[in-house]
Amino acid sequence: MTQKLTDDNRATLERHVVLVSPEIHWNTGNIGRTCVATGSYLHLIRPLGFSLDSKEVKRAGLDYWKHVKLSVWENFDNLQSKLAPGQEEVALFSKTGVRPFWSMPSPVRQFLIFGSETLGLPEDIVSRYPDATYHIPITKDIRSLNLSTAAGIAIYESLRLAKPFHAWSIS
Repeated sequence: MTQKLTDDNRATLERHVVLVSPEIHWNTGNIGRTCVATGSYLHLIRPLGFSLDSKEVKRAGLDYWKHVKLSVWENFDNLQSKLAPGQEEVALFSKTGVRPFWSMPSPVRQFLIFGSETLGLPEDIVSRYPDATYHIPITKDIRSLNLSTAAGIAIYESLRLAKPFHAWSIS
């Protein structure tokens, strides 16, 4: 039985985490686990830097991996044409994002999009959503946050912005 996050008006909050060419299986497994915990969908855009049959991915997701609502796409265009995210439903995450993550909108359906660990988001995806780039502020002591950490921050912030934590429930 799949559970759904709902707000106090019983509207289903739909979150889609999109990883464009993820390279590290541990990150994808951890993000999958967070997706299960929040009822979010996980979308992986090829090429992948690992096999999904890899026991490491499953180990990172522990016994939850079988519950991940997973879709694997050949390219971003396929996801975009099939799911048709609106401009207002997209939040792109990059260390060079224009606005801090706490200022992102939080519609009922939202796509949180992340690039690969080493290359970030491809410019052709960024150019489709020029007003939807966000960053998670960090000190100059590090280059970036770990991808799974950044995804976790973004997912929970998007839910917090939709409704305060006390106002949504899992049903």
